Amino acid sequence: MTKYARIIPMVLAIGGAHIETAQAGCLKGAVVGGVAGHFAHHHAVMGAVAGCAVGHHIAAKKRREKEQQKQIAHDAAHDSQAAN
Repeated sequence: MTKYARIIPMVLAIGGAHIETAQAGCLKGAVVGGVAGHFAHHHAVMGAVAGCAVGHHIAAKKRREKEQQKQIAHDAAHDSQAAN
């Protein structure tokens, strides 16, 4: 257990800093899923695959929501300038 406690933060810090959001979501999800799968009857690989898919989906959803908020703010600013 202590081996995972040292490795997981290092992987997340190094890997998450240099890759895109959706890929970082996959990496973080894979690490968490792999550890959870390992403790759930030694299914680390299946947990990592499932965690990657879930992490990628959540990161992509957050990215889409951010883009929509930016678009709404841009449209509101454009509309207020057009009204003046």
